[in-house]
Amino acid sequence: MLEIWQQFKQNYLIKYWNPVAAVIAAGLLSAYYFGVTGTYWAVTGEFTRWGGHALQTLGVDVSEWSYYKIIGMEGTIFTRIDGVMILGMFAGCISAALWANNVKWRNQPHKRRIVQALIGGALAGFGARLAMGCNLASLFTGIPQFSVHAWFFTLATAIGTYFGVKFTLLPMFRVKLELKKGAAKLKETDPKQASRRFWLGMVVFFAYLIASLYVMTHSIKLGFAMFCGLAFGLLIERAQICFTSAFRDLWVTGRAYMAKAIIFGIMVGTIGVFSYIQLGVSPKIMWAGPNAIVGGLLFGFGIVLAGGCETGWMYRSMEGQVHFMWVGLGNVIGSTYLAYAWDDIAPALALDYEKLNLLKSFGPVGGLLVNYGLLILCLIAVIWWERRFLAKAKAKIAASAQQSCGC
Repeated sequence: MLEIWQQFKQNYLIKYWNPVAAVIAAGLLSAYYFGVTGTYWAVTGEFTRWGGHALQTLGVDVSEWSYYKIIGMEGTIFTRIDGVMILGMFAGCISAALWANNVKWRNQPHKRRIVQALIGGALAGFGARLAMGCNLASLFTGIPQFSVHAWFFTLATAIGTYFGVKFTLLPMFRVKLELKKGAAKLKETDPKQASRRFWLGMVVFFAYLIASLYVMTHSIKLGFAMFCGLAFGLLIERAQICFTSAFRDLWVTGRAYMAKAIIFGIMVGTIGVFSYIQLGVSPKIMWAGPNAIVGGLLFGFGIVLAGGCETGWMYRSMEGQVHFMWVGLGNVIGSTYLAYAWDDIAPALALDYEKLNLLKSFGPVGGLLVNYGLLILCLIAVIWWERRFLAKAKAKIAASAQQSCGC
């Protein structure tokens, strides 16, 4: 039995998980999450509420802000579905990181990177809330809702990340390497540290799991949200799921592994959400206006500048990477500022436009086919780009080899 446990522990709790399988699992789980709670897997809306609560603590009255009337400010982080789900994500992330002894305080020594994290995070937070959702609510779980705004946001995000990559490759973002005199000293490690951290991770995991099961006896939705958040946290940390890397890899290296995984996950989530919609659960449809496009551009640019998206900064900050804590702070600041500016920009960018639903525009079967058709086109485009990029890279290498040998 001990040998079986050790093998299970090593293969499933310590080693990284297959990203494709993990993203597909996240897509399936997000469909169940929608069916039970009636909402989608989303985080930036709750971050915006955190900003509102912070302002209230400072004496600012946000009760008349239209944006907070739209997303709601009732309750606390412990009584809202989004709140307990996000707490679950943090619990899942720290549990998984502790299991693998992957927690280490990694400070950011360069002030330039801190500024970059704050500005990028703020742009991403502002853009996400302008579009009524980030890489989750307006992409991964937004597309399965059959909302046209999610398609506008996704395409704009891809463009935004492309320009973000070009911008961050400028010389101004290069940090000089500092070589210190003297031989590097290897830090002695505590051989029992990994074991202690593993069991601490188990304590965190089971404490939140038991709490979620207990809450289910009083509120199915709230308890299930806690449970799903814990599972989402495990998935994103163990599989290192980051939407920023999915887009950035396409433009920098041509690698499409994570992008294809995300498309597969959306495909799985789509049929699950469609089933619940047919059973009477109302989808989340948002304005398909310039807000989705402008928001997507800002979000895409921001996550590349910051170095991580919402899922990315959450699990990396739980691993002790201080840079991504600054990204998270920037997210809250940017999303809260959008709530402040909403009344001035919403009529022109969002409120005068329709909330377009593919299932209403094309009928249930037609809308499903259109959604899958667009996803297949995205998959084809990603594969084409990957092959084109790699072919050009190989041709360039071959040409350089010929020049060097004088052929």
